[in-house]
Amino acid sequence: MNRITRRDFARLGLAGLAPAVKAAPLGLPVGFQVYPVREALGKDFEGTLKQIAAIGYRSVEMCSPPGYEKAGFAPLAAKPAAEIRKGIRAAGLRCESCHYTARELKESLDERIAYARELGLKHMVLSSFGLRQDASLAEWARAAAELNPVGERVRKAGMQLGFHNHNTEFKVMDGVLVYDKLMSEFDPKLVKMQFQVAVVSLGYHAADFMEKYPGRFSSLHLADWSAAEKRSVPVGQGAIDWKRLFAAARTGGVKNYYVEMNMDALVASYPFLNGFR
Repeated sequence: MNRITRRDFARLGLAGLAPAVKAAPLGLPVGFQVYPVREALGKDFEGTLKQIAAIGYRSVEMCSPPGYEKAGFAPLAAKPAAEIRKGIRAAGLRCESCHYTARELKESLDERIAYARELGLKHMVLSSFGLRQDASLAEWARAAAELNPVGERVRKAGMQLGFHNHNTEFKVMDGVLVYDKLMSEFDPKLVKMQFQVAVVSLGYHAADFMEKYPGRFSSLHLADWSAAEKRSVPVGQGAIDWKRLFAAARTGGVKNYYVEMNMDALVASYPFLNGFR
């Protein structure tokens, strides 16, 4: 991960933003997801958080250190939730959401709920069912139905369970879009959706789903897409109609949004979001 220098701040027009950050789209602080910067977090947790907060970000979404231990979060796995919460607050950030694996929600739910409450979360998000690539539509439906009781237990603990999509949910099976099948199986009160807008690369637009399923979304993962270059680009530099998306996000019930990109893209995405009106 590249460090942000004073020259970077001047070049990108970020100097002085940290003391005078404004709530951007939806009147919410701009957030980021930690997964793309996990290596840097493992080396210097508090320092990396402060570095990103200096850009202007004010909200962070974590990944469960125990569940993601083999994915680069081993240095954080030994830290108690109270210590991680303290580091987040020391950086001037808030943390309301965290990703979890299917295995830990199945095998260690009580422990994870206790950890989440100590961390001060409002949302626990399942990152993936972990199904095989050739899983049938019936298997997708069964996995969704089995998540509802988990959502009930999370709700009783005072939090909301969410589900995060990837490209795999946007394929048609037996004439049905997998994502639509999941929406028909999830209890709207027990499982809210975290929409990964990067599926625009497949031709699916987040705004369409916010409008189709009002009130059923808790958050968004942000990245833009260049159709010409066929790659992800910083927010505001690609093909996504952000004005329409954020208008639809109100209908969808979105409470948070997180840029999920590497450090360079975090730097480049912030001015657009901070200045969005």
